[in-house]
Amino acid sequence: MNLFFKKTIVLLFLSIVSIASTIAQTPQTWETLKGEINLYMVNDMGRNGYYDQKTIAELMGTMAETIGPECVIAAGDVHHFNGVASVKDPLWTTNYELIYSHPELMLDWFSVCGNHEYRGNTQAVLDYAKVSRRWMIPSKYYTKVFNDHGTTLRIVFLDTTPLIDKYRNNPDVYPDACKEDMQKQLTWLDQTLSKAKEDWIIVVGHHPIYAETGKSASERLDMQKRVMPILHKYNNVAIYACGHIHNFQHIKMKGDAIDYVVNSAGALSRKVKPIEGTVYCSPEPGFSVIAASKSKLNLYMIDKKGNILHTVTKTK
Repeated sequence: MNLFFKKTIVLLFLSIVSIASTIAQTPQTWETLKGEINLYMVNDMGRNGYYDQKTIAELMGTMAETIGPECVIAAGDVHHFNGVASVKDPLWTTNYELIYSHPELMLDWFSVCGNHEYRGNTQAVLDYAKVSRRWMIPSKYYTKVFNDHGTTLRIVFLDTTPLIDKYRNNPDVYPDACKEDMQKQLTWLDQTLSKAKEDWIIVVGHHPIYAETGKSASERLDMQKRVMPILHKYNNVAIYACGHIHNFQHIKMKGDAIDYVVNSAGALSRKVKPIEGTVYCSPEPGFSVIAASKSKLNLYMIDKKGNILHTVTKTK
């Protein structure tokens, strides 16, 4: 094959990729993502609109015109770097209210605290629900069931920072972490999953159980030791989804029925490489769309241009 022909083939391939990316950004394609229940998931976005935060926020609003999400799951680190001091902290305006201002994002936001919230006043994160009509966090860990057209989906929201010794043992930086009763939360998780009979169950926390990252391995080891055995106990958890690592990752371990998903940052992302169990990974920033029907659960990883990078699919 001569050099000219090789270059022609490469250019043709790049043209096809470019066309495919353009198609993926259209509302007609987004329409095909919808299930009976549709949710957004976003995390690690508290950058006062900088980096890609505003771009992604605007895309979320535009896509919502087609997807019609019932809510947004905000899986921690809404506020970098030191959380918030109170419900009147200006970061609520610059990190959240003025950024996610699209009319289609004026819906319920179900949140959990990330490690950066734990650098500040975590009670203020809960109390902001009394200020904002769309900020929903009834407690630091809780569960919510969605039921539409005969399809049921339970989201179990965990407060992962106090489950990790790295944070519990550093009260100077994370003053609220050691105040939480770790065993009480784990008992609650066990009891919640033991009674859960919905079509689909997704557990959401800020920190990963499995992930490629330069962050301390002790974080994942603590999650594997304390949380993972409970997730496996009743054989009803479809996906464990988290943030914290600032990139997209889909990990499936041999012999494990659960899909482990890392949702990328909604602002500033980081590089990533495959590890054991990696099905897909990408350094692109973005958010995820969760779509559930009676027989299928999809989690779509969306980049800042609206492209569908990867789909995690569970079927019955």
